[in-house]
Amino acid sequence: MKKLSRRNFSSKMAIGAGGTLLAANLPLGLTQLKMDKKKLGVALVGLGNYSTDQLAPALQDTKNCYLAGIVTGTPQKEDVWAKKYNLPKGNIYNYENFDSIKDNDEIDVVYVVLPNAMHADFCIRAAKAGKHVICEKLMAVSVAECDQIIAACKEASVKLGVGYRLHSEPYTQQVKEFVKKKTYGDVTFVSAEAAYRSTGNPSQWRLNKELSGGGALLNMGVYAIQSAIYGTGENPISVSAQEFSTRPEYFKNTDETITAQLNFSSGAIANITTSHNFSANSMYVSGTNGWFKLQPANNYGPLSGSTSDGKKLDFPHESQQKLQMDDFAAHILYGTTNLAPGEMGKRDMIIVSAIYESIAKGGKTIALDIPENYGFST
Repeated sequence: MKKLSRRNFSSKMAIGAGGTLLAANLPLGLTQLKMDKKKLGVALVGLGNYSTDQLAPALQDTKNCYLAGIVTGTPQKEDVWAKKYNLPKGNIYNYENFDSIKDNDEIDVVYVVLPNAMHADFCIRAAKAGKHVICEKLMAVSVAECDQIIAACKEASVKLGVGYRLHSEPYTQQVKEFVKKKTYGDVTFVSAEAAYRSTGNPSQWRLNKELSGGGALLNMGVYAIQSAIYGTGENPISVSAQEFSTRPEYFKNTDETITAQLNFSSGAIANITTSHNFSANSMYVSGTNGWFKLQPANNYGPLSGSTSDGKKLDFPHESQQKLQMDDFAAHILYGTTNLAPGEMGKRDMIIVSAIYESIAKGGKTIALDIPENYGFST
């Protein structure tokens, strides 16, 4: 019998509302094998701190996916990870032989966890290999690269998600619910802060513009941008911004601190602040009938929140990375909502680019032409 790849198999199967698989003239043994595999294999590309300390441990607890492989440019890490996570040699790749992952049916999803400037290359290569893609934020270093990633995934008929973990955790989901139901009236103002003080090696990739594409704005600022958007339930229509630098000897070619003001068609406004030079972690939303806030709002948790009518938001803590990866796997397996689609990453890059343009033009207001619901969950 002709070898049946996972991609070909998927095209012959349909997943019903209850998760029932309907086989299409497949041999009984093969059908049962595929039906029994209810977890998707994930390969992590790049084994830095985030993969090591967050993603890999989270994948030990996920219900819809599991750690199936790794891709690393550091040979010494191969044996360490293979022994720690019982990974077969055939599921360990480097950056040179990565494209051969297309022949590995044990790997369904590739999670790109590399410096921003490398995202487009490996996301596109993963899509061409027929693998679903999770791209860690920031999605790319330009809007054009975002378009290339989205196009590659569509052409290959694979799913694309961005590593915006907060959309899967309950505090952020509660914020969205407050906004949707107008629990505290129409939103008039949002304040969002996402920052930390960088004191490490000044040669780290996040402080190297060629690898990161920018500084605090691309690293932490996207969390503040996201807060402003789901805190209003809208995409902004214009933005103005300012940049401040107090440690130029350390932040040699990346932005240190940026503030920006976003305007929305409803009349709501948002102030956002991001920095690599001080700590800040909050969002505050004011409506016509009250307010609600999260503080902390964007770290790995546990988060915390409160409201103007005395409610304390208090949800059980779970790994945000576990929730995020399970949600994306469920989207692939069962057709559930894609909480952070590729268009969300592109939208945020459009806003980031406008912020940099405003700074370059002395704080000039830059109009944004983003469709009303573009970049929201799909």
